[in-house]
Amino acid sequence: KYLLVFDFDETIINENSDDSIVRAAPGQALPEHIRQTFREGFYNEYMQRVLAYMGDQGVKMGDFKTVYENIPLSPGMPDLFQFLSKNHELFEIILISDANMFGIECNLRAAGFYSLFRKIFSNPSGFDKRGYFTLGPYHSHKCLDCPANMCKRKILTEYLTERAQEEVEFERVFYVGDGANDFCPSMTLTSADVAFPRKGYPMHRMTQEMEKKQPGAFQASVVPWESAAEVARYLQEVLKK
Repeated sequence: KYLLVFDFDETIINENSDDSIVRAAPGQALPEHIRQTFREGFYNEYMQRVLAYMGDQGVKMGDFKTVYENIPLSPGMPDLFQFLSKNHELFEIILISDANMFGIECNLRAAGFYSLFRKIFSNPSGFDKRGYFTLGPYHSHKCLDCPANMCKRKILTEYLTERAQEEVEFERVFYVGDGANDFCPSMTLTSADVAFPRKGYPMHRMTQEMEKKQPGAFQASVVPWESAAEVARYLQEVLKK
């Protein structure tokens, strides 16, 4: 059995969903004083302020839901998901994302692929008594390379440990992502595993830089993709062997 790990923003979907929801804000824009509060590594806290502002402006659950449901999937992603649906007994599929649970569920249910995922790890989110969309951090960690609220390496490592205790061992791990926060977990992959970075995105650039600086330090095979159909074709070849 194979473990397949997906990122969400700019991997499964073709946008960053945190940017997308601004379409539900008045004038489809955020005021400058909110935008200026952003600090590198503290995106989750920044989004909490964005959502509080949108709540103040009367943006409701239904407005957010509509935006999430209409975010397009990345090129070739429906093909990859259809391939995985046909071969679901061979793949265990999880999603690790720094977006939020509500948005991911809305999008995947609308696209018809929610049931593919055994587990989704993302920041907790919901609606409070006032009807405001609220967001929390996923966990705390000691990794210096990741945002304060989420280290995907920690999540993946703990998941593999937990599955091993349940006597599930994976022959290979496949990781499909795009961002700098996907590079960290892909560093734990072994030479049997495959990293699928989206071509030209930070994860891809970081694997290339590492290969230049420390040849062989990045152990997994690297298969960049422009269309997720390329990932499907690669996995198809793996199954033939």
